Amino acid sequence: MANPELPVPDGLVLRPFRALRFTVDDLAKVTSPPYDLIAEADVRELLDSHPNNVVRLILPGTDRHRYGEARETLRTWLSTGVLVADETPAVYVYEQTGPGVLQRGLIGDVGLVALERQIILPHEDVMPGPVADRLALMRTTEANLEPIFLLYEGDGGMATLLVNQIADSRAPLVEAETRDGVRHRLWAITNPHELASLDADLRTRKALIADGHHRYATYLALQHEHHTLRRGQLASADDAPTPERPMRPGPWDFGLALLVDSNAYPPDLKAIHRVIPGLPLEEAVTRAKRAWHVHEHVGLAEGMAALKGFTGPAYLLSAGGPAYLLTNPDPDQVEQAMPTGRSARWRALNTSVLAEFLLPKIWGMNDNEQSVRIVHHDPEKAVRLAHESGGTAVLLNPLTVDDVLAVAAQRERVPRKSTSFGPKPRTGLVLRTFTFD
Repeated sequence: MANPELPVPDGLVLRPFRALRFTVDDLAKVTSPPYDLIAEADVRELLDSHPNNVVRLILPGTDRHRYGEARETLRTWLSTGVLVADETPAVYVYEQTGPGVLQRGLIGDVGLVALERQIILPHEDVMPGPVADRLALMRTTEANLEPIFLLYEGDGGMATLLVNQIADSRAPLVEAETRDGVRHRLWAITNPHELASLDADLRTRKALIADGHHRYATYLALQHEHHTLRRGQLASADDAPTPERPMRPGPWDFGLALLVDSNAYPPDLKAIHRVIPGLPLEEAVTRAKRAWHVHEHVGLAEGMAALKGFTGPAYLLSAGGPAYLLTNPDPDQVEQAMPTGRSARWRALNTSVLAEFLLPKIWGMNDNEQSVRIVHHDPEKAVRLAHESGGTAVLLNPLTVDDVLAVAAQRERVPRKSTSFGPKPRTGLVLRTFTFD
């Protein structure tokens, strides 16, 4: 339940802020993918691209001093002019374009609200380890170093009209093309009338967390820390907040976010595949035949084409060579395996059937980090990994956006590693610190 003594947004709020931006000549060289998509080998490549790459801030190292190192790096870059704060608070229009890519949205300070208020909707659970890591980094640097990714249904509203008008008619503030061929452009909205139009349109909306569940949980944890501290300070000064005089909002009551209208710019929702190193393909197929129809295909390409033709739970098993498509599971066995108290929509997700039936009941294992390895998007990479480890790649179709929205609206969470929304915002284009907010 909301505390009436605390500042609580009355809807979806995206507030202007003074962004920190790099002053280097080639902006692409100081940016990176989101922190949780960067492999160890990628860190060295990013650092080699530019000594001031943002990876120094978001993945500063592995020892216990790493968060302090990130803070000192940030302070150094600010004092030497590598990073400079914009003079005027703004909400930023952000565009990504490239082969098969067009996405436009708004970057700003999103007002933090408790999840039970159903204004910002999660669809995944979070793990304590990543939240603790991001909390230590944000607490030490007093900064949001990369935006979370939110989707909302704009229905042709004023916010989307303004985003398109600005992107189509105004010169961008910055422009950069990253090595993946995607061009990134940014515009600043500072006009009070335009900002008021955005606010009026967004207040009644809800937003789905597409990417950044751990960071949003971190925002809320940091907010709670500051509120607890502030209440103690005000109480000792005989000026405690009351429902009639709530605490004034501070920078910790907001978090950096990209907000995209999913009606105007439908997201690219990709699959996340599994690799089971300890399960040989022949054994996986033999066990699966106890409950599934199994169709053999000559290779990966043929199998993937067949997989895409199924809308219900279906999985392609491969380790190189022939691929085996599992379809039409025994409905009685599936029904017995699925947990009670879940919606029909949740029970029909391919990742739910995988996590509750195929993995534990057919193959005798749980879908966890110890037993199952994760491969984002790339079925060929998953098959190579399965071959090298003497195991089995389990390839899935992506969930639909409608399924994710429906599950989130019912306050449910999809199983772990069910969704990979894109295109994700590039890290390093804009940063946010509490000092300038």
